Parts: sequence; structure tokens; C-alpha cells
Amino acid sequence: MSTVVDNNSITNTPSPPPPAPARAPASVEADREANAREIFKKAAAATAPRNNWTKEEIAAIYYQPLMELAYQASTLHRRFHDPKEVQLCTLMNIKTGGCSEDCSYCAQSTRYQTGLKAQRMEPVEAVLEQARAAKENGSTRFCMGAAWRDMRGRKNALKNVKAMVSGVRELGMEACVTLGMIDGAQAQELKEAGLTAYNHNVDTSREFYPSVISTRTYDERLQTLSHVRDAGINVCSGGILGLGEKSQDHVGLLHTVSTLPKHPESFPVNALVPIPGTPMGNNKPLEFSSMLRVIATARIALPDTIIRIAAGRKTMSEEKQALCFMAGANAIFTGEKMLTTECNGWDEDGRMFDRWGLAPMKSFDKSPRPAPEVEA
Repeated sequence: MSTVVDNNSITNTPSPPPPAPARAPASVEADREANAREIFKKAAAATAPRNNWTKEEIAAIYYQPLMELAYQASTLHRRFHDPKEVQLCTLMNIKTGGCSEDCSYCAQSTRYQTGLKAQRMEPVEAVLEQARAAKENGSTRFCMGAAWRDMRGRKNALKNVKAMVSGVRELGMEACVTLGMIDGAQAQELKEAGLTAYNHNVDTSREFYPSVISTRTYDERLQTLSHVRDAGINVCSGGILGLGEKSQDHVGLLHTVSTLPKHPESFPVNALVPIPGTPMGNNKPLEFSSMLRVIATARIALPDTIIRIAAGRKTMSEEKQALCFMAGANAIFTGEKMLTTECNGWDEDGRMFDRWGLAPMKSFDKSPRPAPEVEA
């Protein structure tokens, strides 16, 4: 019998270890939830604004259980603002209709048959008369909107707008305008006229934006905000909910504004008011929970910003509005009209303020935030 061993039949290489058992999906989900809770806890404990949010962090805040999200937003709100104060703003359409843009929600676009008749720009004195009425009724910020794509070739119109701004400031009110896209030189002219704030909404997330408008890019909107900021004018920029977007688009919207070089001075939250004749005229009403969730997340991500309940407030009950104020909203539009849609009136809002213990915020005088108090 041969005693020779065939070297090819034996190897010193150990057998590979058995594959590690796959982690149970429940364990992965538990880790994800724990990480989200830790992000949320740190965000709610903030004592200063930050501009380096990630989408993951905004999502971790946004998708928290709504009652806990609203509670933590309310607590943080009191760290940065006087919870009784609500800014009263009145918005006037100084140039109605005739806009060349194709914003799918807008009654003022020439592309849609909405029954709105285009009008010339309002005279300066007519605008100041409305501003005086707004002041007499308690408003402290007067906002003026014009249905234009941009201000190119509108030197005379810009001259009149500057006269309106100066006139509003002489009344002791804050002055805000929204005129479409503007360049750096135009922003500087408005600054010299005394403009307090310039509104230019980003509307929604960058990803969903092409579904809403094709005649102006997302980056063009951000460029206008840059011109406004560089001129030393306060930025007012927010979004519209109910355009057909998904919850991740709310996260994207909030991520955009919370990572601007400087947070906007004010963040308007609009609920779509469907206008017959526009592509979004048959959109379903926005669920209130989405409005509340956006406001609460915005309060945490933008702790020092004024958050304004804008379009769509007319359809909200007083109790729903109170929940928004609890979660961090501290500004409203009030008066006879809001551009082309209905608005809650001064008397109605005055009665609501009395019932809920709210007080108008004074012009140029948001109360200094109290010293931070954060539990260890």
C-alpha cells in the first residue's frame, strides 16, 4: 500500500466563516428611529440659529410624532420670541394681473382664463391711503405686491414703488414689496428708499419646482434673494403647500431656506387657494396636519425667524390658528383682501387676539428673546 499523500487533496486554508445573520428589519428601523430622536433632541435644545442643516436632520424633525413636534417647537419658540406677540401685516395688490409667468397656482397669469382683469399700477397716493387705513386698524407692516416677472425696463414703475415705500415708512410702518426678480442695483435703490423687507418665495422643493413653473428657475429665485440680502434688506421667503407635492418636498423647502447664508427674516407659509381656470384649480384642500407640521419644523430649523400664516388662513378655524401660534407662528396677513383672495378682517382678528391672549407686535420692535433656558 502506498503511503504517499496527494498534496493536491489537502489544503491548509481554513474554511470560510459562515455568513453573519442578516439584521432583522426591526433592528434597523429601531436604530433609525433612535438616531432621528437624537437629532430632534439636539435641534429642540438650540440656543442660536444654524445654517448647516442636512436634509436628513430636517426630515428627522419633520417626521416626529406631531404632538411632540408641536410641543418642542412651542418650547423653543418661547426661547427666542415673546409667545404673545403676533405681527399684523396687510398686503395690497398695487399692480393686478397681466403677468407673463406660468405659475400653475396663480390667478394673475395671462396664460390662464381666471376672469381676472389686468389693471394698471395703482397711483402712489391711493396706495398710501390704504396704508394709512391699515395702520389705523393695527397693522404694523404694509406689503405691496405687483404681478410682474421682473423689473427690467420699469424705471418709472420703480420710481413710484420707491415713493410708496418712503411714504409707508413715514407712517411709522414697516414696508415690504414683492415685484418679481430684481437685480443688485434695483435692490440697492429699494434699500435707499427705506424698504424693510423683500418677499420672493421659493414656493416648494427644488425637485418639485419644475412641476409648478417653467418660466423662472429655482436658481433665479435664489439669485434674487442674494441681491436682496447683499443690499441689506430683510429677506421674506417661504412656500406654498397643497400644490400636489409630497411630504419630502416640505422637507426640501425647509432645507432650502434653513441653509441660506442668513435665515430669512420672515417665512410665510401659504396653503393653496385653488383658483378656477388655473392648472391647480381642482387641487384637493391641504390637510391641516401638514400645515402644522411645516410650521413646527420651521420654528425649530429657523428659531429666530418670524413665521407668517399667509394664504389659506381664511379656511382655518380659530382653534387651528391657535395651534399654529402655539407651534411657533407669530405673524399673519390681515385686512380686506390678500392680493386676489379673501383675507381675515381686522375686527375678526382683534376678537381672536382678545380670546387667546395675543398682542400685536410693534413695528421694528420684535421683543428681545429672553435668556436661553435649556434643561440639562
